Amino acid sequence: MSLNTPENSHPHDLIISRVLNVPRAALWRAWSDPDLLKEWWCPKPWVTEVKAFDLRPGGAFHTLMTGPDGASSGNPGSFLEVVPQSRLVFTSMLTADWRPATPWLGFTAIVMMSDEGGGTRYTAHVMHPDEDACEQHKQLGFFDGWNAVITQLEAFAAGLR
Repeated sequence: MSLNTPENSHPHDLIISRVLNVPRAALWRAWSDPDLLKEWWCPKPWVTEVKAFDLRPGGAFHTLMTGPDGASSGNPGSFLEVVPQSRLVFTSMLTADWRPATPWLGFTAIVMMSDEGGGTRYTAHVMHPDEDACEQHKQLGFFDGWNAVITQLEAFAAGLR
């Protein structure tokens, strides 16, 4: 099964696919350097602290997002697959070294990048274990939040050229 299109998705999946006016190399650089990731990772005015970033299958990936009112959201997980400038898979269902986790929101995300026209097709495909987790993610503002972050990523990566 190809995960490149919404037509092939499962009912518990949420997908955003956009063409960004930035080369893949710049997007990958923004994604693969934790000092750069924290600049665009969550919707402004929230800020991100990268607590763990071991970019390899089984490596830890943990961000802590903090809002202007002091609210925070910790998101420990791990990377599952890393294909430079093409595909990045991470999950909240496992932590470093494949240790099982019980996250507050369970999901696995597949981020894909491919050349399209003069830019990059950027697809975020987020899979959930059940209908409740998918609906919770929608209610938390998945489409608005992830689209805002993708817009921030595009603007930030454009400055990396």
